[in-house]
Amino acid sequence: MSDVVIILPREKFKSLKGRDVKALIEENLPKVEETLGAEREEFLREKIGKLEEKLREMENQLDELREFYEKALRDKELMMAERDKLRKENEELRRRLDEKGSSGNVNESFTERELR
Repeated sequence: MSDVVIILPREKFKSLKGRDVKALIEENLPKVEETLGAEREEFLREKIGKLEEKLREMENQLDELREFYEKALRDKELMMAERDKLRKENEELRRRLDEKGSSGNVNESFTERELR
């Protein structure tokens, strides 16, 4: 066990002179333990309060992240639908272009026949 050093002002030291210091310490020990217990309890309450506040902040951030993720999913679905729409439109335009190209070739072959 380590030594405990107690520093007292001169006047207090003189008032303790001739008294049983060990008995005085033992007499006041329950009060000291109670005080330390109360201080520890207060410290822990403060710590719990800070941790609860931190938890609320983290829950708020989690809620924000959930909202962001859900919005991102909705945006992704919207973009996928738009991409499909554009793909179909592109296929239709390509088909029309191919038809025009084919009919244009037919018209060109008729024109070439007429020129001969």
